[in-house]
Amino acid sequence: MASPTTIVLFHSAFGLRPAVHAAADRLRAAGYEVHTPDLFDGRTADTVEEGMAIKDGIGTEELLKRAVLAVAPLSERGLVYAGFSLGGSIAQNLALADEKARGLLLLHGTSDLAEGASVDELPVQLHVADPDPFEPHDWLNAWYLRMQRAGADVEVHRYAGAGHLFTDPELPDHDSEAAETAWRTALAFLEELAS
Repeated sequence: MASPTTIVLFHSAFGLRPAVHAAADRLRAAGYEVHTPDLFDGRTADTVEEGMAIKDGIGTEELLKRAVLAVAPLSERGLVYAGFSLGGSIAQNLALADEKARGLLLLHGTSDLAEGASVDELPVQLHVADPDPFEPHDWLNAWYLRMQRAGADVEVHRYAGAGHLFTDPELPDHDSEAAETAWRTALAFLEELAS
């Protein structure tokens, strides 16, 4: 019997909160092996400002280093990288640098692409609020074109009227209808990757 697809799910700037564990449990219930690295060493935030202060205190390079170290023991498996907001940015960076990556699931966040980034038809799915103050339309349009030029096979799903982190039931951004649609679509995407 084939081993289950392995997903590495990175938390947002709010840290490794209950919503991340709940998302991981949802994915495990669908048959996936899921890892949720804690890049903030147990710290969590109640506001975006607190979360960004934690992120800035650690530094972007250190966060990426921690993420790389977290996935290193798993990387031979051909991972699906996933993340929420800041975690999506980290997941994107790792997926584009991993020639064995099987897919990239972005919830609420993207990242700029390194010069010369190239992948071999990497399946990518993005779920984002519309509008989203952290992912404005001009940025997303440019990101989409750069990802396509890099060789990614990109799908973008926009959710009108939803808040930035609309999948997190403990935040004011939460939109239950958008969240359920996003998860249904994401699970179909993951099922396709696993087949």
